[in-house]
Amino acid sequence: MDGLADPVVSLNPVEPGEPEALARLAAEYWDTFLETHPLFATAVGDDRFDDRLSDPTPEGIAAARARFAALRDRAAALDPGLLAGEDSVTLSALRETIDSDIAELDTGLLEWNVDPLDGVPAELLQVPDYQRLETPADGRNMVTRWREMAVFADRHLATLRRSLADGRVACRAPGDRTVAILEELLDGPADDWPFLAPLAEIDGLPGWTTAERERFATDLRAAVDDAIRPAFERLHDALVTEILPASRSQEHPGMCHVDGGPDGYRRLIRVHTSLDLDAETLHRIGLDEIARIDAELADLAGRTIGAPSLEAALASLRADPSLYFATGDEVYERAATSLARAVEAIPSWFGRLPQAPCEVVRMAPFESEHSTIAYYRQPAVDGSRPGQFFINTSRPETRPRYEAEALAFHEAVPGHHLQIAIGQELPHLPEFRRHLGPTAFFEGWGLYTERLSDEMGLYSGDLDRIGVLSFDAWRAARLVVDTGMHALGWSRDRAIRFMLDHSALAPNNIGNEVDRYIVLPGQALAYKTGQLELLRLRAETGERLGPAFDVRGFHDTVLGSGALALPTLRGVVEAWASGRNPGS
Repeated sequence: MDGLADPVVSLNPVEPGEPEALARLAAEYWDTFLETHPLFATAVGDDRFDDRLSDPTPEGIAAARARFAALRDRAAALDPGLLAGEDSVTLSALRETIDSDIAELDTGLLEWNVDPLDGVPAELLQVPDYQRLETPADGRNMVTRWREMAVFADRHLATLRRSLADGRVACRAPGDRTVAILEELLDGPADDWPFLAPLAEIDGLPGWTTAERERFATDLRAAVDDAIRPAFERLHDALVTEILPASRSQEHPGMCHVDGGPDGYRRLIRVHTSLDLDAETLHRIGLDEIARIDAELADLAGRTIGAPSLEAALASLRADPSLYFATGDEVYERAATSLARAVEAIPSWFGRLPQAPCEVVRMAPFESEHSTIAYYRQPAVDGSRPGQFFINTSRPETRPRYEAEALAFHEAVPGHHLQIAIGQELPHLPEFRRHLGPTAFFEGWGLYTERLSDEMGLYSGDLDRIGVLSFDAWRAARLVVDTGMHALGWSRDRAIRFMLDHSALAPNNIGNEVDRYIVLPGQALAYKTGQLELLRLRAETGERLGPAFDVRGFHDTVLGSGALALPTLRGVVEAWASGRNPGS
């Protein structure tokens, strides 16, 4: 694939001063990243910033950018010729990561986007799921952060208004989803809000006095009633009366219709793929992959369900109610049994195995209607929370049985959980490499494992393999529709129609997915770019080593250095194949 650089693994002699400077800089970068991303810090189990949220204002974004720019300058001053082995990889990863942090801030997306998945209020509503609550000090941090949520929502609204005045505004469809989430919250009692769920936990916590429990309950409820609810009401009213009436229509969902958007999208392509590719090249790769997978899917569907064409196959898969779940419990159980089966199988394919377990969790009602079909949340590094595979069990009659196994293997094992938990458990790496990295590595690995799971004998039958092909087509279609909307000016309806024509995903899931691509430009490009590079590396290495090729060694090498930019990963794999693995 175009855009891959030369291997970065250096074998030059080590100079003591440079590795020490690199180690200090990597540690300082990690602290800076956590301080500017306090919710991420909480999610990975670092409680130093549990009372804070980030600053979404232009001034806050500029301040964060300045800090990262200073770190970038220091990283640029380090001489890679004076580093070797893992230090060489660390410098490459550090430069890549800091550049991506700055590029994301420079897109302007944070200033005008209205995001029902990772914006206000959805992102905030998920915090009670992972914020620590054990001691009275934890309770005080939680109350402070809950009150800060109101400030955050008001700052977000002020930034939206400022961007609107500059002519930069979000697309209507995701904005409508955000309004729907807010209305469902505001129309119901606050006692049902996730923010008050911690009140049910404190009675079972040791070390709290009665007065501390009462004070926490009073303060947390006041934070919701007196701060968060009014702020959410203000945000809702402004979205309905100011922002959405001026928003871009479904005919113009892409960044190419926003001032500065084309340049921002180019930056996001680099951020998420870690490659220097243009939108037209990615669009073409997607079309080529779609053509290949269409033929494969048509052939398998013909042999399995007797469909005479791809169109007939997709129609049959969508129309047969027996191919869909009847209850949410069935959706959950299939996810759980698939995960258990995969956990039993992985020792034959991986030498490195994670210590952290993974559990299946039902997606909360507030997000399920507007969210994707599943997602993964990393474990807390202190062992207080396992990896979590969140599954959408709403509207089970729209959830295909034949996709369930591929979904579980992607999100949990051998997919995201295996990769992310292993990365967190690599003590020889600096902290940032254990947790961060390009989307193409994380999502490329997840997609790679969907077909790997067939090699592992995990699928129950050919119908489940149809799900694998449908999912592969779905990710190939992402290359087409993401670039189509954000670079080539496609409408939302055109993107939906393309995905309906080339995957067996249910229509409601496709609508949710397309809106996800609208609010997360470039993220959808990571899956196929990462998968294709992993497949290419495995094939090239297998051909080079012949009978000596060990798939367990290959997988352990890929997962043994944390999440890397694809050019850096290529260097690591080539070093392993040459017998000079820098991670040894």
